[in-house]
Amino acid sequence: MATEVKVPDIGDFDDVPVITVLVSVGDSIEKEDPLIELESDKATMEVPSSASGTVKEIRVKEGDKVSEGAVILTIEESGSGGSDVDEDDKKAPNKDKEETSAKADTGKSDTGKSDAGKGGSGQPAAPQPYAASQDAQRSDGAVMDRGHGKVHASPSVRAFARTVDVDLAQVNGSGRKGRILREDVMKALKSSAPAAAASGTAQGGMGIPPIPAVDFSKFGSVEDVEMSRIKKLSGPALHRSWLNIPHVTHNEEADITELDAYRKELDTQAKADGYRVTLLSFLVKASVNALKKHWEFNSSIHPDGDKLIRKHYYNIGFAADTPNGLMVPVIKDADRKGITEISHDLMNLSAAARDGKLKGDDMKGATFTISSLGGIGGTSFTPIVNAPEVAILGLTRSAMKPVWNGSEFEPRNMLPMSLSYDHRAIDGALAARFAAHLKYLLGDARRLML
Repeated sequence: MATEVKVPDIGDFDDVPVITVLVSVGDSIEKEDPLIELESDKATMEVPSSASGTVKEIRVKEGDKVSEGAVILTIEESGSGGSDVDEDDKKAPNKDKEETSAKADTGKSDTGKSDAGKGGSGQPAAPQPYAASQDAQRSDGAVMDRGHGKVHASPSVRAFARTVDVDLAQVNGSGRKGRILREDVMKALKSSAPAAAASGTAQGGMGIPPIPAVDFSKFGSVEDVEMSRIKKLSGPALHRSWLNIPHVTHNEEADITELDAYRKELDTQAKADGYRVTLLSFLVKASVNALKKHWEFNSSIHPDGDKLIRKHYYNIGFAADTPNGLMVPVIKDADRKGITEISHDLMNLSAAARDGKLKGDDMKGATFTISSLGGIGGTSFTPIVNAPEVAILGLTRSAMKPVWNGSEFEPRNMLPMSLSYDHRAIDGALAARFAAHLKYLLGDARRLML
């Protein structure tokens, strides 16, 4: 009997976007299995199935907007009356079962096929656990299983699994009701590291033991707070960069006493014209000058690892703090723009980031990034290189310091700079020269016009 599965009561939400469809036509699903992921402006949620059976037709796709009562899909209900026995255990060991197993394990070995009929019992053989196959349970105890065609995991775990290329259909969940946790994905990732290392394709960070899961509720009251979508997307990317790139951070200070006085003059006029001139505008201009002199900082490592891709364009990304998390808009063709135009770009892109109106192209194509914490404080930090870029400049708050001028100490406005770089593309001496050139340029605003 065909049954329509509809969106249940999802609270005071209407026209909620579908961000992921978790099932396909022909899949066998159980009651409470997740079908789609929805994302409101407040949270990401899974919509579970209200019945068990086989998916016959899917009525929604990614990008559609749905409300309570909208039909998600139709299923052919199973006639088992809601038995908790897994569908694979109820099927006879025939060709249909083998085809179903093959579908759940596309492109993988045939080791999980049923050996039914052996032993002459006349009863279906129990599904062979993955641990019994030739490349199954690893010595480190990672749990992986090719026998499950459906998975139970949160949206954040699914996103993490996609980032690290782990097939959730091969992972056994250790959470409640078999729910796959982040730790389970890490175990699966770790189990694949030895094989990758043996083939010479291992990436940095593979094989790192996961942080053990802790039940914090044993020590006091806790609650789970959903991360914003920006953090869910940027977190794994930053993690990937940190694991794969040999980071080094070079710290320097620049005397911006005269530069900041000139900036304030420009800013006074800019306020009357409806925009602002910040120190970041001058840092963008100075960075372009330094990138032209030291082109390695404006490059990327070639996929073969033996070459650098030299870029002849200068797009500067800058980290923008927004209510939803950190975003990195990009000032395109910064080498062709003056302080005024750069200031306008900074203002417009920052406003779009805060309002959630940045377009995809606004955050693509950066060749170098600047992350400024000057409005908050600090003396130095280690910014993470945003691969495939090879360097990033971190800025903290400038401060008046006594500086020896050769005959006496005088108060100077000093700007701390933290330059992180990929040591495969840039060595320490080159980084020191780049930072020294920035320092030289920022020492006198007239040098930025050369």
